[in-house]
Amino acid sequence: MKKPKWVIEKEQARKAAASETVWLFGLHAVRDALMNPKRQKLRLIVTRNAQDKLADAIAESGMQAELVDPRKFNAPIDSGSVHQGAALEVKPLEWGGLAENCIGRENPRVLLLDRVTDPHNVGAILRSAEVLGASAVIGTRHHSAPETGALAKTASGALERQPYLRVRNLADAIVELQNMGFLVLGLDGEAEQTIEAALEGKRDRPVALVLGAEGPGLRQKTKETVDMLVKIDAAGGFGSLNVSNAAAIALYASQPH
Repeated sequence: MKKPKWVIEKEQARKAAASETVWLFGLHAVRDALMNPKRQKLRLIVTRNAQDKLADAIAESGMQAELVDPRKFNAPIDSGSVHQGAALEVKPLEWGGLAENCIGRENPRVLLLDRVTDPHNVGAILRSAEVLGASAVIGTRHHSAPETGALAKTASGALERQPYLRVRNLADAIVELQNMGFLVLGLDGEAEQTIEAALEGKRDRPVALVLGAEGPGLRQKTKETVDMLVKIDAAGGFGSLNVSNAAAIALYASQPH
């Protein structure tokens, strides 16, 4: 009996995910991945200079490094990448589901990204999330930045420590968080009230902040699903913030007092 098309597509997607690997580059990103016991590491390419700088991390990882001439750096990464003589092939991290990452902390804070596709923006958001104590950053499997070397480099090590989950459907994830008791706020420049006003008397609640891509902002479905639309109180009457800056300010503004 012939398998239905959707079954074949599902199997193909599973196989593709199982074989997916990521090349991380740059001393910082490579060092943090080497030191992360949860990271499955496959292949390490280094120049002698980089090998010397990463000696402790390489020893701790137990990996055998491939030594290359700096002029013949042959790792399959974009030629414009600032690799600093180090590249590491890894499997994407498995963080698990929403509940295990978003519950269990006192007053958790979570960031959701609605079609934020720029790896540099997502990397910067992961960095801010780690510094400001967010439980997780959540994007979608499609239309959000996957784990890449560029994302890891911008995240400056945060990718190894800050849960970055990618869900099938953002609206479903929002509803799931609401069912866990989260107050879900969508950031929208046209909103009537500020984050601070929306959280008046509610700072002890778990809070999730949803940010959209620059330009299009939040999708209509996202706006309809969140509990409230809020804005960052801006002093100037013009211009808008880069999404990674907005994420940092929103997280800071929503901190439990």
